[in-house]
Amino acid sequence: GLPAAAVSSPGRAASLLEEATDLLVLHRDFAAALERCEAGCGSLGPAGAGAEAEAGAEAGSSAEVKCSLCVVGIQALAEMNRWREVLSWVLQYYRVPEHLPAKVLELCILLYSRVREPQVMLEVGSSWLGDTTNKSLPEYGSLLELYLLRVLLPLGQFEGAEELVRGCEVLDSAQQLALLRTICESQCQWTQQEEMHSAAEEQQGTTRESALGALPQKLLTMLTLLRRALRSISSHFYLIPYKKMLLAAFMLYLVVRLDPASPTSLPFLYRLVQLFRQAWAAVFSPTRKPPVQD
Repeated sequence: GLPAAAVSSPGRAASLLEEATDLLVLHRDFAAALERCEAGCGSLGPAGAGAEAEAGAEAGSSAEVKCSLCVVGIQALAEMNRWREVLSWVLQYYRVPEHLPAKVLELCILLYSRVREPQVMLEVGSSWLGDTTNKSLPEYGSLLELYLLRVLLPLGQFEGAEELVRGCEVLDSAQQLALLRTICESQCQWTQQEEMHSAAEEQQGTTRESALGALPQKLLTMLTLLRRALRSISSHFYLIPYKKMLLAAFMLYLVVRLDPASPTSLPFLYRLVQLFRQAWAAVFSPTRKPPVQD
């Protein structure tokens, strides 16, 4: 195998980065690309004190290669629909959110915003933006705005967003004013949506109450019709043969299934009651003795 110094060199990590990029873009082998990224990041070691101890140009090269490996790895995870693992995956190589490269943080914010899980980046983004070293980076202002638009505002964190903008020394007055206006507009839209949602729920509640209020009248109508039908057969019920009982039960089932409140069904129900009476009058007329068995 290769010597330890060669394995841990930025050159080896760069070679793995090239392989990972080819596997991702050309071969669409996302699992193999992720494996190369993990090997490359592992060979460079954690960010922080160890990276700062390296000599200038070499440290910068290692940081850039490691950042690029993480970018490819994030894309590979997303392609495999393993986006839930992205944040924990990158943090294993950078230890704390404050050490994340600006590009990696940007990708994470965009990814979790796209899958509608911005709360995942709430604490991570706050920690990164609150770090003194990160405030000197040229990307700080754009990342603050991205965090504001993609994380804080979708979560309704309007007070926190306003405090973040007012306390940011990197932004000039014009930038602060523009972002504060954006926060105000977003809060107004949020309030309007809440009011519309509450109005819709209230309307649904009123509709349900109206339906429940109409229910007793519908039941009363149906029970009245059933009582008339049952009254006409109650005196002869013990004489009804078995097959005629099934027929009567089926007809009663039809009565129950129909909606008595419907104008089109009421004539049929009244007609059905009349048919009951006529049927039993014909079956149990004085001139005809009802059979004892079927």
